[in-house]
Parts: sequence; C-alpha cells; structure tokens
Amino acid sequence: MTDLIELLREGLPEEAVLTDPDVTGAYANDMASFCEAGAPAVVVLPRTVEQVQHVCRTATALRVPIVPQGARTGLSGAANASDGCVVLSLVKMDRILEINPVDRIAVVEPGVINATLSRAVMEKGLYYPPDPSSWEQCTIGGNIGTASGGLCCVKYGVTAEYVLGLDVVLADGRLLKTGRRTAKGVAGYDLTRLFVGSEGSLGIVVRAVLALKPAPLEQLVLAAEFPSTASACDAICRIMERGHAPSLLELMDRTSVRAVNAMGNMGLPESTEALLMAAFDTPDPAPDLAAVAELCTAAGATEVVPAEDAAESDMLLQARRMTLPALEAVKGVTMIDDVCVPRSRLAEMIDGTAAIATKYGLTIGVVAHAGDGNTHPTVCFDPADPDESRRARESFDAIMALGLELGGTITGEHGVGVLKREWLARELGPVGVEMQRGIKQVFDPLGLLNPGKLF
Repeated sequence: MTDLIELLREGLPEEAVLTDPDVTGAYANDMASFCEAGAPAVVVLPRTVEQVQHVCRTATALRVPIVPQGARTGLSGAANASDGCVVLSLVKMDRILEINPVDRIAVVEPGVINATLSRAVMEKGLYYPPDPSSWEQCTIGGNIGTASGGLCCVKYGVTAEYVLGLDVVLADGRLLKTGRRTAKGVAGYDLTRLFVGSEGSLGIVVRAVLALKPAPLEQLVLAAEFPSTASACDAICRIMERGHAPSLLELMDRTSVRAVNAMGNMGLPESTEALLMAAFDTPDPAPDLAAVAELCTAAGATEVVPAEDAAESDMLLQARRMTLPALEAVKGVTMIDDVCVPRSRLAEMIDGTAAIATKYGLTIGVVAHAGDGNTHPTVCFDPADPDESRRARESFDAIMALGLELGGTITGEHGVGVLKREWLARELGPVGVEMQRGIKQVFDPLGLLNPGKLF
C-alpha cells in the first residue's frame, strides 16, 4: 500500500489523501443495514477531473479496487468499501458550472447537493424535479448512480429522465463524454442512460448535463383518511384511471403515521389505517383537489381534508419526509425496502407486508410513492438482539419475494448494491445477468470499479 499512497500523492494535494484508519473507517459504509463493508486502504477527495483520472490510472496500474462515493446516504450498500480499496469520494467536486434558462439545462459536478441545485435553479424560475427524501444531504452523483426518485416522480419522473449527458472517467483513466446538451438526440447507443443506475460499476461520473423544467406553481395538498389500505389503494387506482396528474401522491400506513407523531408531534390522525396525500401544482388546483376528494370519498375515505394554504401543505409534506427517521427511532435500526409493483397490485403489496410483519413478530411500517407503485416497507429491529436481527433479514427477503410475485421489481429507486445482489439475479434471470456482466466487462475489464456490487 505504500506504493499506492505515494503514487496517489504525486497527483493529489496532501489534504486530499486520507490514510488514518480512524478517518478512513468513517468512509466504510453507507446507511444500509446487513451489508458487509471492508476497510479501505485510502480515501481520496479529488477536486478536478484530472485528479480523478490520476486516481483511476494509479489504481488500475496497481490493480487496486476503486469504490466511488457521494454523501453515503444510500440504502443498499452500494457505496460500501471493500478491503484494501481506494475510496473515491466526490463530495469536494461540488460546483454548479452552468444554469442556462434558454436551453433549460444545468451543468454540475457530482458532489453538488440535490437541494442546493434545486434552490439555485429555482432562483432563475426553473425546476429540477427529482427530490429524494434525503435531498438536503444526497448528491447529484449519488442520485445518478442509483437512478433515484422522490416524492414528485408521479408527475415529473425520475433522475434518468433528466440526465442529458455525462462526463465519465473510466477505470483506466480515459474520459468518456456521453449524451448531449440538446433537447433531442438519438446519435448512437444511449450510453448516458446506461450509466444512470450503474452504481459506479462502469465509470466515475465527473460532470452531468441535467434537464430543467419551468418552475411550477405552489402545490396544495389534500389528506384523506381511510379505514383500510385496500380502500386507500382503490382511491389511488380511481385517481390514476380518471387521468388526473397529481404532482404528488403519497401513502402512509398506520404504523408510519404513529411513528411520525411520536417523533414530531405532527398531529396526524392515528385512528386511520392509511393516510393518502395528493397534491396539484396547476394554476387552479381547487377543481383537481375537489375531484380527487370525491374519488377518495367514493372509495371509502372517512375524512378528506384539503390544505388551506401552502403552509399547511408544507406541514403535511414535512410529516411525510419524516417517516423514515421516525421509523428508525422505533427500534434504533431499520432495513428499508423499495419494492415497486404495478399500481393495480399496490393493496396486495401493502397488506402482504402487514401479514409478513405479523408472521415474523416485527414492526414494519410502509410508506409509498403511491402514484407509481413504489413502496418502502421499513423493518424496525434491535441489532443487539440476534433473533430479532435474523427475523428482520428473513422478513426483508419475504417482502422482496412478494414484490416479484406481484409482477414488481426489487428496487424502484434505491439500487441493488450489496443488499439485493442475490435478488437481482432472481429478477433478471440467467440470460439477463449474463448480458449485464458482458457490459461490465466492456467498461471495466479488470473488475476494479465498485467490486461486489450488483452481481
């Protein structure tokens, strides 16, 4: 490792090469539970593309694995270190290089925080829609690596739909440019989309051209209480079937509602079995909210309450964003699934998860991006209790099996990483895995980029 450190320092500032085990150990893993992590040999924090290229050339020459990282807010172990690797942290590459209101694009480095970009473009009357729950901490590079989503996906789509072009440093240090700055373009294979969701296993994203939207109007939120998840999911199906385009359509089960109240005294109705939030950002949202209220009532809602203003809407959305930390507070640790199923099977997914919770004697809360069928079953457990930890892991697997049985996918937005590696093979099948391994071989023939992830 001495040669590795010395060679890295030839092309990096002294402060950008971290070797103290007490420091490097803090970069060993992301926020996922039950994911093995190794001890990195070194952590590097480059600030330029040339420095990233130097790191990759050095690691390739010495055959040392490279693990790219952003803010490590991921939930699948995709940013976990492997023993003896170079952790390549991109958080110092945090510049917004351009915001172009005419072309409606932003050009950014990978370490830019999602919320920072969102606020910067909003000042120019523009909007970057992908908004993961961790948007105040997560980076654009990490969002690209995991193809992340968020609360507004039902209307505006996920990260993949906003990445127009990329600059990517390959494992051997070469710089690849993909995509375009134009609104349209079909020249050659779509390598840009290939890198989105690749979890750093094909190359290191060092610059991104992102599409922007005109800034939407303030949205108003409606909250509807339901006596069962089935009736709430019936309302969701009615809303989508009738052609409504809410800017947000989120579902919280009873366990999630109670956890949020316990943490933040939010005053959500604890008697409800499911709380549905729908929002519209149209010039006049009142007719849309009224129509959705009528559909919710027809589906069996016991109470429907539209927010009176933006402040009330923000309070409801804050309650939704609090769900994951609130569930974590129940036992101290959680395993967060993100199974996505067809909207028509959403009730089966949520009720099936409740049955799994009963079977394994665990608290499992479910929140969902209901408009696109993306559920987040969150298993609460005590890691100091071996039996409870075992049951948590088994329940997690049962939830993923249920998702596949219902025609869904093992991950809607969190990625595969280490946590779902076995399940990716089950979803893709042997031919699918063979083709994906072939793609990996083309871009990373030595297998140095984020080894042990995905496959």
